[in-house]
Amino acid sequence: MAENEWSFVDFASGETPLPSPNLAWNTYGKGLDAIGIDGAPEAVEVPSPAADQLLVRVDAVGLCFSDVKLINQGGDHPKLYGRDLKTEPTRLGHEVSVTVVEVGADLSEVYHEGQRLAIQPDIYVDGRATAYGYTIPGGLIQYHLIGPEVLDADDGAYVIPLSDDIGYAAAALSEPWACVEASYTQRRRLVPAEGGVLWLHGSSAGRGYHSTRGIGTPTTIVLSDVAPEDRALIDANLPDGADVIVRNGIGAADVAALAEEITQGAGFDDIILLSPTDPGLVEEAAKTIAFRGTMTIASTVPLSDKPLIDVGRLHYHYTAFMGTDSLDVSEAWGEDRNRADMVAGGVAVFIGAGGPMGQMHMQRAIEKVDGPSTIIGIDLDDDRLAAAGEMLADLAEEKGRTFILHNPGDDADSVRALVLEHSDGVGADDVVVSVPVGPVMASSADLLGPDGMLVLFAGVPNGTLAPLDMSSVYLSARQYTGTSGSSIDDQVAVLDKAKAGTLSPGRALAAVGGIEAGKEGVRALLEGDYAGKVVIFPQLQGLELTGLDELAATHPEIGDALDNGVWTAEAERLLFEAYHA
Repeated sequence: MAENEWSFVDFASGETPLPSPNLAWNTYGKGLDAIGIDGAPEAVEVPSPAADQLLVRVDAVGLCFSDVKLINQGGDHPKLYGRDLKTEPTRLGHEVSVTVVEVGADLSEVYHEGQRLAIQPDIYVDGRATAYGYTIPGGLIQYHLIGPEVLDADDGAYVIPLSDDIGYAAAALSEPWACVEASYTQRRRLVPAEGGVLWLHGSSAGRGYHSTRGIGTPTTIVLSDVAPEDRALIDANLPDGADVIVRNGIGAADVAALAEEITQGAGFDDIILLSPTDPGLVEEAAKTIAFRGTMTIASTVPLSDKPLIDVGRLHYHYTAFMGTDSLDVSEAWGEDRNRADMVAGGVAVFIGAGGPMGQMHMQRAIEKVDGPSTIIGIDLDDDRLAAAGEMLADLAEEKGRTFILHNPGDDADSVRALVLEHSDGVGADDVVVSVPVGPVMASSADLLGPDGMLVLFAGVPNGTLAPLDMSSVYLSARQYTGTSGSSIDDQVAVLDKAKAGTLSPGRALAAVGGIEAGKEGVRALLEGDYAGKVVIFPQLQGLELTGLDELAATHPEIGDALDNGVWTAEAERLLFEAYHA
């Protein structure tokens, strides 16, 4: 049978009776033992939908390292807002594909039985972040209801219709792939905010700074220690009605008090520093950037040291650092100076390359039509690097990319030497970090060459300070960026690429299991048992957590259906024939 001859709605409710019981892995607190009841899934009733709800069958659930944060933090997780999980449990599983089983009366003109959907988990309700698999119980269950909390939120319905020729696992993995895609989609604000609070700090040595594109339209402008020679920056661009506040004599020790006085702790929307000489002032000023705020540094002189910068906020709050060595401060702004995607034909380095997400970032770089010509993967785990090589080396050769995997061991300098060797001594164009360790994030920036971009994909808690070379931001157009989560548009883009054959989401899959293996899958995730993604198929019973290599050994027919060890729709069809109850 050809791969696309089997329809992925073959197991719709009309042909398979609803289960009794309906098995679910609910989460009741912190730690692995808080998942399920006495180490097993619990039996719950299959509910009937209200008029504004859908009853859906969960077909596939990808497990994600983000789930580990919820396991470790329980109700203290930022997206649970202090919820008592003992009395109001949630459920893991935000990477899902589902099939509609029953449609509530009010939704009958929009959805139909047998319709397949992917869920975009990053949901906003009245501007407040919620999330499927966190605030909203997720997909580690066989059947459940989704209603207005998913289908009628700020952006409408957070679901994406699926074509019947994409597999369950590939559809579920479109969500983590969307997070990868989002890493290269501009999320930072790159010009001063409309109606914001702007702080301009100068120095005693005025140089004639100005802006040919204005300074936007802030409602409040704070001036501190701006030399007369630099006043043109404001005087020539003063927005009508802007409130101008002057506070001179501001040093590093005064910054926090200034931000509290002016913004009541919310932070400055935009900060412009002219010719700063004190790295401590840069460090303190960076702490006062508002959510999605910017800091622009204009100077020709390097700082004497690396300021400590909050790398957690770079990832979660999208703070932007821009710079220029021009007297025209506006040269620092905009996408021409601050790109989001990788350099075509460049050198890209991936730190934490052996993990599931690191492999996915490298795969995107390899499959990207105008992607980098050289991909260097760095990891401290030889087994994971070997798995990455097995997964991606042939693909890289097919696409004509230089593909290098390296374990530096105790020789951290070997990484920089390797990068310089393959970049003609210049440094990397792009460095992507999937390791949630502040010092590693910061030191990775030192691998960059001029115009280089550092992507902080892994998240660390806000308040994680690490020494970043801020001088290179204005002297050599270095960019630091990070993203958290994804949008519906990102996920649609991934599904479109999958349909067009320019991205293979299922290539990331390393292990599969049925509903009873849900907790074991989470444990394997915690312990890093698999270099790729773990996917649970809730409709399968009796399937223990199994790596694809093990599956190929125990089920030769499924092994034959793999594409050089890579998951396929045909392998999925055979798996369902073997284990579907």
